Amino acid sequence: MADDRWTVDFWLDPSCPLTRNTARWITSLTGHVPLDVRWHVMSLFLLNEHRDEDPEGDTEGYLRIPARVATAVRSDHGNDALGAFHDALWTDPDGTHREWIGDIADALRRCGLPADLADAGWGTGYDAALRESHQDGVGRVDAEIGTPVLAVTTPDGALPAVFGPVVAEVPSQADAVRLWQATLLLAGVPGFRELKR
Repeated sequence: MADDRWTVDFWLDPSCPLTRNTARWITSLTGHVPLDVRWHVMSLFLLNEHRDEDPEGDTEGYLRIPARVATAVRSDHGNDALGAFHDALWTDPDGTHREWIGDIADALRRCGLPADLADAGWGTGYDAALRESHQDGVGRVDAEIGTPVLAVTTPDGALPAVFGPVVAEVPSQADAVRLWQATLLLAGVPGFRELKR
């Protein structure tokens, strides 16, 4: 990696639609910002497991399934495979963006990954790796957070990690670059804590 490039470590829960928008925003910066993305997995299930009532309404623990599969993909096939799987999970075969995740085994097949990785969603074999990746991400932000978590390393060094930005829709190309610049600016301000609207 060249010294003039930025790196974004991006922790995602693969079942979160808003995180999907943020991931699409980050990937839309290719060609406009010298950027490398390293994908990691976090879990809304793990984030909320200490609560009496799950704010996601996931009483059956469904959110563990895609997070476990994503962890298996990252563990066994690497960073680029996780990015491709996340994209395929939220995209129909014709390229149409989905409102909710699609079939896990189909998404795996479409990115050239073994369809039997879907079995990881129903077992505990990747739970330790999932928990470790999750803690690595959420432990970087000293606040009540959700998904995604971004840790940006610029050519001049690492910035504090942030929760978000959370976007309701993927911004236009011009706004995508402006949002990137604003994210860098805010993350680099000592003492900056939170911005919502």
